[in-house]
Amino acid sequence: MAHRIFCTRSIPEKGLALLRQHTELTVFDKDRQITKKELITGVANADALLCLLSDPVDADVIAAGTHLRVISSYAVGYNNIDIEAARSRNIAVTNTPGVLTEATADIAFALMISAARRIVESDAWLRQGKFEGWAPKLFLGHDLSGATLGIVGAGRIGQALARKAAGAFDMRILYHNRSRDEQFEADRGAEHVPLDILLRQSDVVSLHVPLTPETRHMIDAAALEIMKTTAILVNTARGPVIDEAALIAALRDGQIFAAGLDVFEEEPAVPDALMALPNTVLLPHIGSASIATRDRMAEMAARNLLDVLEGREPAHRVV
Repeated sequence: MAHRIFCTRSIPEKGLALLRQHTELTVFDKDRQITKKELITGVANADALLCLLSDPVDADVIAAGTHLRVISSYAVGYNNIDIEAARSRNIAVTNTPGVLTEATADIAFALMISAARRIVESDAWLRQGKFEGWAPKLFLGHDLSGATLGIVGAGRIGQALARKAAGAFDMRILYHNRSRDEQFEADRGAEHVPLDILLRQSDVVSLHVPLTPETRHMIDAAALEIMKTTAILVNTARGPVIDEAALIAALRDGQIFAAGLDVFEEEPAVPDALMALPNTVLLPHIGSASIATRDRMAEMAARNLLDVLEGREPAHRVV
């Protein structure tokens, strides 16, 4: 009997085709976020679950999947999965690291430039028919060439952003990690500093940390208060790393210059107060949304899943 797979959303065909060749595949047939109740129903007879980062794979869902052998996350992150509940059932959990590094770093770079030069704000103003010709003080922004970029979490994505920023804009690189990366320092001239120093000195602060109890609200009112009034905050990591209410207040009061966000604290909900601010660039979680990257993610997630079911060690095991 073929292994039964439940996939919570239609992912790129490269992954689905691979699964159809080897398994009995069921894909959630609605183009929206699956509910917990629907997820519980879907995993009831499944040998494997292929899920998105936004899917609530908690202890109840895992308990409902009485035949589950593997949970494959179509993402690098897996904070939506109850890892201990999976571990207690000897269910493998896999993810898709590395493949989305460049695409996500590109989006962080785009957010940085767009916020610094007020691209979105000026585009909207022009489309409203307000442009009457060049003016000396029209939409003045900030230069990035030679500016200081502070990277919080210099893993694959953070280091890829540093490479682009140092190479294209000759930016000075500060970074904050739990431990030093001497190779990164040698390659990019990066300087390892405490978080408070990074926040005080950086013209752009870009977040690249996983969501953990330690990183939740890492950027709070106190952190925002010590940033430069000309600083830009970029987040392509996880929404709850920032205290969104504190960020809204800081942006509204001119405490920092701007923010570029691809993720939000209560995603997919975005506060009206945040959307109303002109000094924001807001994206609908598209950090990895290039065609080639999403194809590779789909294939990797499918292969991880098949490896477990067919008795091989998956390339990207979390537990």
